[in-house]
Amino acid sequence: MKTKTLKKNKINVVTLGCSKNIFDSEVLMNQLKANTFEVEHESSSEDSEIVIINTCGFIDNAKQESIETILNFTEAKKDGKVSKVFVTGCLSERYKSDLEKEIPEVDAYFGTKELPRLLKTLKADYKKELLGERLLTTPSHYAYLKIAEGCDRPCAFCAIPLMRGKHRSTPIEDLVLHAKALVQKGVKEIMLIAQDLTFYGLDLYKKRNLAELLKNLSDVEGIEWIRLHYAFPAGFPMDVIEVMKERDNICNYLDIPLQHGSTSVLKSMKRGITREKTEALISKIRSIIPDIAIRTTLISGFPGETEEDFNEMYDWVEKSKFDRLGIFTYSHEENTSAYAMIDDVPQNIKQARANKIMELQAGISHELNQNKVGKEFKVLIDKEEGDYYIGRSEFDSPDVDNEVKILKKHKKLILGDFVNVKVHSADFFDLLAIPI
Repeated sequence: MKTKTLKKNKINVVTLGCSKNIFDSEVLMNQLKANTFEVEHESSSEDSEIVIINTCGFIDNAKQESIETILNFTEAKKDGKVSKVFVTGCLSERYKSDLEKEIPEVDAYFGTKELPRLLKTLKADYKKELLGERLLTTPSHYAYLKIAEGCDRPCAFCAIPLMRGKHRSTPIEDLVLHAKALVQKGVKEIMLIAQDLTFYGLDLYKKRNLAELLKNLSDVEGIEWIRLHYAFPAGFPMDVIEVMKERDNICNYLDIPLQHGSTSVLKSMKRGITREKTEALISKIRSIIPDIAIRTTLISGFPGETEEDFNEMYDWVEKSKFDRLGIFTYSHEENTSAYAMIDDVPQNIKQARANKIMELQAGISHELNQNKVGKEFKVLIDKEEGDYYIGRSEFDSPDVDNEVKILKKHKKLILGDFVNVKVHSADFFDLLAIPI
């Protein structure tokens, strides 16, 4: 029995997974709005006639979250709380036939490249003239900008190429137009995303062309911060760091997933790099920009990872002192080359190793934060929480990195504004500051 009247042609889009999925949902929402649908993102009003779930299929935990979300909405459909449920995204791309059998209550499943078919199912037109335009789900002062789709890397553990296909760069001129459109919406910070930023341009320009793209985006008036996410270490184009150094509006920030600190494990992972080459790369980057913030992600418990391999990674993390770090436990994914290996590290050991790395990183983060006490930083104000304004420095990306907390009693601040602050204290992951 319906508990309330559902609004005809109102769609609730639910996004799971990474920033690339957020980007895709924003494109979808803009197309729906242009077709006169009323559209909301993760609405709490519960009056939408239709729900579209944009799923993640990257690792076990993400897949489980996607499946639970689908089941929750199919139950809501049985109860009359929604009329139709559609599923798109990575999980749907990878397991469509299985999902159709296991959860037939879903009205239709769509892959990552089937936006036109999804729109057609909703009796909507795919409007090519809207290419690059989105309905932002982030605060209006920052946005993600996807510069490429897919991946050509052979990493043994990764299923992304199965779900997203081969690497495809978006032309520079299109990305500049997209950036200008974002500025007109009030965006001050853009975060460049792709499965691998450093591969950018090889398909279109026959060379790594990320540095040239950065120069063009940096020239767009109104963009105050440009941030780089997901750079592959093997064959890293150092001209990117030179451009970062010379351009004030490119943040001294680099997200470079390194995955492990043991050469033998990196070889098994098919990463195309050794620990020694990784250390040399990080050292060279820091020699050019000493205050750069480097974020990385690691994997614990890859097949064959011994206690000695883990200890080598632990020592490497301790020595490297990364500014930001996250770690996943290995997930044994079908149709990846690692799936042929024996998943021989028990889950409790994978988790214990991950916990040990995060304990180490907490201490590193605390030490680095203490070094910032008494220093001044330019901060972008994102939101309000209780008695505090919450902001970020150029060294922090939203949702995953440190925050700067400013007591409201010091001064009235406006969300989306830049403010100069002085840090007066710090804990393990956050800075406390006062406006200057």
